[in-house]
Amino acid sequence: MTTDQKGAIAELAIQLAAAKLGIEVYRPVAEGGRFDIILAPGDRLIRTQCKWATRYGDVVIVRCYSNRRARTGLVRRLYTPDEIDAFAAYCRELDRCFFIPIDAFPDATQIMLRLSPTRNNQRRGINWADDFDFAARLGQHQGAVAQLGERRDGIAEARGSSPLGSTSLHLLDQSIDVVGP
Repeated sequence: MTTDQKGAIAELAIQLAAAKLGIEVYRPVAEGGRFDIILAPGDRLIRTQCKWATRYGDVVIVRCYSNRRARTGLVRRLYTPDEIDAFAAYCRELDRCFFIPIDAFPDATQIMLRLSPTRNNQRRGINWADDFDFAARLGQHQGAVAQLGERRDGIAEARGSSPLGSTSLHLLDQSIDVVGP
């Protein structure tokens, strides 16, 4: 597959994952910008660069740069927090999407996400793939849900509830302690 084909597949897979979570997706009118899509979970807008991620054994690698041809050869350019808010990556081998805020890795050329423990049981400085799972990061922005409660007389009535996901960590807005590249 060409890099263009891989990029198109990654963008479509990420858009599908967002749509399944009820997240609005917006696309730029013209190609060539630094972000591919805008995700709108709740009342936020997230400039997102879509990436094809590759699995090497127990690690998923997300490359954090773009390449273009120039007279002098191939020019590699990193993404910055001024240009994008996050990377969304699709790994075809796992058929899985990941969401990675750029602030967690502002100067990284690549991000390595671990699928299983290391052979030497190292725990510090490991970026676990599950911590960056697309649905876990973005799926909790759905708002309040009415639930049916039962009164003492046995008649069901609607009552308010906490927002969905209120009992689990709100990972998107938390700061993350990570070790850079």
